[in-house]
This record gives sequence, C-alpha cells and structure tokens, in this order.
Amino acid sequence: MNQALGAHGEALVARWYEQRGYVVLDRNWRTAEGELDLVLQRDRLIVVCEVKTRSSERYGSPLEAVTPLKQRRIRRLTARWLAVGDHPPAELRFDVAGVLRGQVDVVESAF
Repeated sequence: MNQALGAHGEALVARWYEQRGYVVLDRNWRTAEGELDLVLQRDRLIVVCEVKTRSSERYGSPLEAVTPLKQRRIRRLTARWLAVGDHPPAELRFDVAGVLRGQVDVVESAF
C-alpha cells in the first residue's frame, strides 16, 4: 500500500479520537513481530486501533482486512507494549478504523 495514503489515514483516525477526548500514546509502535498503528488513552481506558486505509473498495472494505490472524498478532503486540510501558489500564479495547476516500469509520470493541 502507498505509505503516504496509510499515513494520511492514520492521521485522520488520530484526529477522530482526539476530538473525542483521547490522547495518542503511540503511533506506529514497532517490534520485529509487527506494528501497532495507534495506541490511545482516555482516563484509564487504553485503546489499540488498527487502521486500514483504502482508495477504493476494489479489494473489499478496509474493515474486512483485519483477519483473525491479524487480530491475534495485534493482541500479542499489545501485551508487549503493555509490558514495556508505564500505562496500566483499567480497561483495554481493540478497535478497527477504516478510511475510505477520506471518510473515517471506527468500529469500537471490534475484537
């Protein structure tokens, strides 16, 4: 995928969350196993959001791209992120955000 398109989508989603009172803790947090797109916090709630940006629906909805395998990888990466950080959550939520032609669609508690 075009990196500029992906970065633009992540920026739109980060703004969407910030407008709702969330603080971005990490963007593109990487390990050898993969990457967490956005990690956000509001009060004691930590949200890990996988962002999928598409310019068309030629290959399906952006939201459909987060497969069970990808979900398991995100959960493993989140455990690592929590282990190295200083953000003990009271709650943890996994969201998926799809960006299609500049429109943001966030599914809270997606998995």
